[in-house]
Amino acid sequence: MDEKDTTRLEAFSDGVFAVAITLLVLDIKLPHADVTGKLLDNSELWHAIFEQWPTLLAFVSSFFTIGIMWLNHHRIFKHIKHLDTPLMFLNMLLLMIIVFIPVPTSLLSEYIIYPDQKTAVLLYSGTFFAMALCFNVLWRYASHKGRLLGKDADMVGVERISRQYLFGPLVYIVALGIAWINTPASLVFNLLLAIFFALPDTPVRIGKKEPANQNLYKDG
Repeated sequence: MDEKDTTRLEAFSDGVFAVAITLLVLDIKLPHADVTGKLLDNSELWHAIFEQWPTLLAFVSSFFTIGIMWLNHHRIFKHIKHLDTPLMFLNMLLLMIIVFIPVPTSLLSEYIIYPDQKTAVLLYSGTFFAMALCFNVLWRYASHKGRLLGKDADMVGVERISRQYLFGPLVYIVALGIAWINTPASLVFNLLLAIFFALPDTPVRIGKKEPANQNLYKDG
């Protein structure tokens, strides 16, 4: 396996995250003057803004989810120091899901007020499940036996990340179940999950000698 710098992959990934998170704002519409051209008064303006609560709720949930996934992407690439073709493919698959998120977000903002219409929220939660699953596969492929990690990677931090991500896909399945019962509750649950995955891991300690019992991913 050839050793490669991850800088270009991280820079490209940052660009995709930035595009995806920016697209979310396009569904928020500014209140305009009425049909006669008269500006809205204060009460009418507040009412027009409040009417966009489904769009704003979906925006906040997706914005924080994408932002926190970017944070986690940055976190794992503190440990990942080498590239190979499968890793680049898995990263591309993750980015495809990330940049797709504005689509179910837009759909959900239209259908959230119709509790009997479950397709939009199921697509929304299903997209997050696919994202969590892909993120797990990417991390576990890179970290398995230290395959693509730096030689001085902090194995305690690596193990903590692995434990934190272990139940990601499972809890997003729970979000899918909640979506059948209550759409706003599913949105809030997705937001809470994103916050959970933003919790810090053990700080990276490069250049420090690892105790023998922490050398979890070394062969032999």
